Amino acid sequence: MNSNFPNLPPTDSQKPKPLQLNKTALLAGLAFAGVLSLTIYIGSHGLRNFDPALVWYAVASVLAAFAVGCRFTVWALRPAARMYFQRGLKLAWWNPALLFKSSGKKMAAQTFIKERSHYRWIMHLCLSGGSTLAFAVTFPLVFGWVHFDAGATAEIYVVNVFGIAVREFGIHSIEAWLMFNMLNIAAAFVMVGLLMAGWRRLTNAGVRAVQSFTEDILPLLIIFAVTATGLMLTVSYSFLQGRGHSFLVWVHLLTVVALLFYIPFGKLFHMFQRLCSVCVSLYQKAGADGPQASCAMCRDPFASQLHVDDLKTVLDQLGFDYRFATEKGEVHYQDICPKCRRRLVAVNQGKTIGR
Repeated sequence: MNSNFPNLPPTDSQKPKPLQLNKTALLAGLAFAGVLSLTIYIGSHGLRNFDPALVWYAVASVLAAFAVGCRFTVWALRPAARMYFQRGLKLAWWNPALLFKSSGKKMAAQTFIKERSHYRWIMHLCLSGGSTLAFAVTFPLVFGWVHFDAGATAEIYVVNVFGIAVREFGIHSIEAWLMFNMLNIAAAFVMVGLLMAGWRRLTNAGVRAVQSFTEDILPLLIIFAVTATGLMLTVSYSFLQGRGHSFLVWVHLLTVVALLFYIPFGKLFHMFQRLCSVCVSLYQKAGADGPQASCAMCRDPFASQLHVDDLKTVLDQLGFDYRFATEKGEVHYQDICPKCRRRLVAVNQGKTIGR
């Protein structure tokens, strides 16, 4: 508020608004948790294939699903994100090949990071690839979707997916070694990524200047704790005859629960926000192929008409009115190109000082 008018009462927009329950987000969170609980029950054949020793992992996963559903809904309902999702989903329906290509580049290969730094690209691939592999192995086992039964002999294992036998393999085969060590392989990739990330945050002056503990250091510590305790479990039963295994089980459980609860409320939530970046790619492609907006002043094209029109809509939804009157009629500020905007700033500054 202007210090020349200290006694003016605050406007309605400046008054703090009371906290309100977002019913849509609450229902979305309950839906996420309910769907996951139902799939656990059905996928484990009425919990017959569910391991009771993993019950706390499953409970934490359901609670985390509720939190992710709430947080994602609150974020996705914001005007800008909602607009990108609406456009992106519509474009994906008409061009699934482009959706597949964009998903591969943005979420799997992450080539946009390689354009900035090969070091960061390898680091992110190790972290995201190792974590994705670990989740893909852990969750189906915890939920009872995948379990192993003894085959015709003691040397054979049968892989059951949703209660259906899909494959048999010998316990001394390479396939068995890969299956039983898949989490250790994933942990090795994650550890490499963690070491690279830690070294970068210690040695890069630019990163150190802007990093914070809760957003940048804490997620690395939590992931390291989960990975390290998981590897220690393998060391315990493989090389130490199970010594300390019971204690490590509970420590590992606590670290996993901490990770699951941190995901919806910390930096790791960007795993779900990455879905919007796929929609942005589709949106940019559609804008480039469509008509272009011309500047209201110089008449030069400067952006896609789709983007300009949607930006006007979002600004109106946010309560920002950038329309102003001219001799030729009403003009929206978004119809002016960046070059002419800079000219307007200089012109108005000159008028302000009387020149």
